[in-house]
Amino acid sequence: MKNVNETECIAEILKNCRRAVFFGGAGVSTDCGIPDFRGNGGLYKNGGAGNEYYLSRQCLENEPEAFFEFYRRNMTFEGVLPGGTHKALARLEKRGIIKSVITQNIDGLHQAAGSCNVIELHGKSRVCYCMKCRTEYGVSHIAKADGIPTCSRCGGIVRPDVTLYGEPLDGMSFREAAYEIESADVLIVGGTSLTVNPAASMVEYFTGEHLIIVNKDKTPYDSYAEYVIRRPITEFFEEAEKYIG
Repeated sequence: MKNVNETECIAEILKNCRRAVFFGGAGVSTDCGIPDFRGNGGLYKNGGAGNEYYLSRQCLENEPEAFFEFYRRNMTFEGVLPGGTHKALARLEKRGIIKSVITQNIDGLHQAAGSCNVIELHGKSRVCYCMKCRTEYGVSHIAKADGIPTCSRCGGIVRPDVTLYGEPLDGMSFREAAYEIESADVLIVGGTSLTVNPAASMVEYFTGEHLIIVNKDKTPYDSYAEYVIRRPITEFFEEAEKYIG
């Protein structure tokens, strides 16, 4: 781990890299008002592991009223705007530096900020679909429903297009993310504790030159990184952009 002018050194790496990829988690969206699930004020801290049940396939199937009450209150993200990290990554993509963004988040804020090549490992909260006929709806169909949202075509339950606890990740998204990471010479990991698998294991696909971790807390992969930055991620990207010029 290097200690002198870290952000300036990283900026120089980004200016000269062939293919940089960003892999992020909940910490990317905390400055937008969305709490980190396991951080202070997050759903895990406030409700413990019990909140995982309310976001599980089991709850959706066995207690759909409880599932949608919890989801509607905590996971719809209507009116939330992109933050500094989302905007910085979109600008770096336009400059050809960041080639893709891989996110564990479901809030859609990377796309809202202007990023085009975004891989959403856990799905997207802005879309929902009927479990019977697969008709798609916008998130407002769940947000504005009274009780269990149903399909106007067949009457089936309309669920969010996200990966719930007890469900596997979408195989195509996982393969696309693995390919992007394998192809990168720079991987920036930000705003994630890298403790929840299988998403956390994505880092193991990286065989490039520069692994950079930006997270306020320790991660299991810190010892493998060339740089470990213990600063707010938006602050880091704002400074890095200044050095990139």
